[in-house]
Amino acid sequence: MSILSGKNILLGITAGIAAYKTASLVRLFIKAGAHVKVIMTPASKDFITPLTLSTLSKNPVHSTFVSEEDENAVWNNHVELGLWADIFLIAPATANTLSKMANGTSDNLLLATYLSAKCPVYFAPAMDLDMYKHDSTKNSFKILKGFKNIMIPATSGELASGLVGEGRMAEPEDIITFIEKDILKKLPLNGKRFLITAGPTYEAIDPVRFIGNHSSGKMGFEIAKVAANQGAEVVLITGPTHQNLSHSFVEIIPVTSAEEMYVASHKHFNDVDVAILSAAVADYRPKQVAAKKIKKKDSTLTLELEKTKDILASLGDIKEKQLLIGFALETNNELENAKAKLNKKNLDLIVLNSLQDKGAGFGGTTNKVTIINKNGNINEYDLKSKTEVAKDLINEILNNINA
Repeated sequence: MSILSGKNILLGITAGIAAYKTASLVRLFIKAGAHVKVIMTPASKDFITPLTLSTLSKNPVHSTFVSEEDENAVWNNHVELGLWADIFLIAPATANTLSKMANGTSDNLLLATYLSAKCPVYFAPAMDLDMYKHDSTKNSFKILKGFKNIMIPATSGELASGLVGEGRMAEPEDIITFIEKDILKKLPLNGKRFLITAGPTYEAIDPVRFIGNHSSGKMGFEIAKVAANQGAEVVLITGPTHQNLSHSFVEIIPVTSAEEMYVASHKHFNDVDVAILSAAVADYRPKQVAAKKIKKKDSTLTLELEKTKDILASLGDIKEKQLLIGFALETNNELENAKAKLNKKNLDLIVLNSLQDKGAGFGGTTNKVTIINKNGNINEYDLKSKTEVAKDLINEILNNINA
């Protein structure tokens, strides 16, 4: 999943020959998981058809404030379009349009929307060599950058005039990469590496049966997604689960048993800045695992169990620079037990949830947590979706990183 996934992208197209590349731009945005709407200047329709762009974007293409063909047409609200967008990209951006943007001219729908936009605005210039080098164009670049607009520099190459030099609009793939990198470098967890464990572990009794628990893994997967969306590189070690996550910043390592999770966690721990152990790891496992399926012969079956390795405590013993976060699912004396676990296992934060709270615990889509840090500060949160709980936890981590 790209960092653009779920973003609302407003693409403004002006009247330059490079407009033909916008079909590929729209396709790449859609492939990245973004939602796309297109605004065209009237003259840009000479270079690419609105039908092509509406088909690719799966949205109507806007060009004028009202449709001249339909006397009952609804006004295209430039304010709503500007507020809808998470990102406004103007590509190609001609010298004419750039000059108007720099001077606040608003003589078409695209320019009116630009003046209404509250989101980051990117522009990809496209024009001939002499136009690109002209002092008035350079002045437009300077003014627009002063407005905090972000320029995607043109490249050198063969131009429509036959000249070779600067002025060629960046290729669609490079525009996408530029925007992704620009977003990423501004995210609060950019450059941070996370280790997250999720789900249950299954401890084999025989080749068929196991000891396990009801953990769905959803909480850990939501934490991984939120961390990645904030720019972190995530190693997600997960026990058996039906949860899915496809994200370019998340590496998923599937395991089955507590021992496998222990080995994987220790393998990656030294390379991370933050470790969040949200998995429901089995405390005990069968001491002997039958090589063949145990036949049902007697009315009872006795299993001898032995302790599994305590992953959280073992990481607490060796941590150096890492921020270490554990989870505590309690049924009684919740706060006292969570504080004791935090201190005993050398944690920086512990996330407490109680089975006494309706809507908390395994299997559901919601959780109710209390987060305690090593200084004794306690933050209690209301019942929320696990996505929102993950955001609260990441915010707590950011507070501790920046403290």
